[in-house]
Amino acid sequence: MESRPPRIVSFDHRSLAVAAQNRRFGAARVSKRYAAFAAVAVAALASAQSWVPQESGATVDLRGASAVNSTVAWASGAKGVFLRTTDGGMNWNFGAVPAAGDVDFRGLRALDAKTAILLSSGLGERSRIYKTIDAGENWQALRINPDPKGFWDALAMWDSMHGIMVGDPVNGRFTIYTTSDGVTWEPLKGPAAGSNEGAFAASNSCLFVRGLHEAWFGTGGRGGARVLHTDDNGKSWTPAKTPIRGDSESAGISSLAFSDAMHGVAVGGDYMKPAEAAGSAAWTADGGRTWSASRTSGYRSAVAYFAPSKMWIATGPSGSDVSTDGGKTWRNFDGAAYYALSFAGSSGWAMGPKGAIAKLKTE
Repeated sequence: MESRPPRIVSFDHRSLAVAAQNRRFGAARVSKRYAAFAAVAVAALASAQSWVPQESGATVDLRGASAVNSTVAWASGAKGVFLRTTDGGMNWNFGAVPAAGDVDFRGLRALDAKTAILLSSGLGERSRIYKTIDAGENWQALRINPDPKGFWDALAMWDSMHGIMVGDPVNGRFTIYTTSDGVTWEPLKGPAAGSNEGAFAASNSCLFVRGLHEAWFGTGGRGGARVLHTDDNGKSWTPAKTPIRGDSESAGISSLAFSDAMHGVAVGGDYMKPAEAAGSAAWTADGGRTWSASRTSGYRSAVAYFAPSKMWIATGPSGSDVSTDGGKTWRNFDGAAYYALSFAGSSGWAMGPKGAIAKLKTE
């Protein structure tokens, strides 16, 4: 079922007359009433969304989410499982990649109803990249991690041919692979990492791409919580520190996204302390060069911008939050656990534990 468009809060003639009187005479009491009304309007917008659970048929944890449009979406998770819907989530079909029952598909990028790329996260050869062009009937193994100490975290695509993958540091540098044909993945020299710095494969969204050349990825671990940016397809990187907590191996940035070239949001915190809100979010208005602190209701593993309602949604094991001011402030709207989310057009989905799938509803 298609989501209804967001409700628009409007002023009646009496409200407009009062506002005019306020401007003309500077009546302080009227101004306060108008400000209170505006605050209520913002709160109403912030509470006009919810997750509507759907039946997936799966029982494994789902951490990959990729929406193509309002009817087509894919999901992926543990034990080599993938899922696909072509009717807006009324029905989900699932299967498992052959000879991949021991891997966890935390990364997913769907290109259309038949084409998708999966990334598994694990130590050594448990990190792999697969691709299907026939809706999951067949899968081709594109790349298997050659380094026994390596761990791949996230994959993103600029378009159907050009993509990038980020993995934990090996020999002091983050692992970077790119593709220019959608099939062949080749390593690049990655940026230097701190001694205890890594990336998190929480939801395949510690990495975000935009346009044809730009990418950002967030880091974690003690001393981490940085955002690294490239504008040349991963050949060079510029780091920026964020106020998200980086005080333990389980703390840092789990997810980041941008609504345009300048405005972005990063979320995370400490995944071992999911109820703690301190150091859980940050926002930028200069393309990621500088970041300012904010906080969600707890640790959040995924964030995305929902353009139709001009709002940000963040989710995690302790619930979901919404922001309508660019990530500066957040309001909790749901307490269910979800790990990943993805939006496309007027629709969006969240994926979570034990096969949980929900579709975003706005009013």
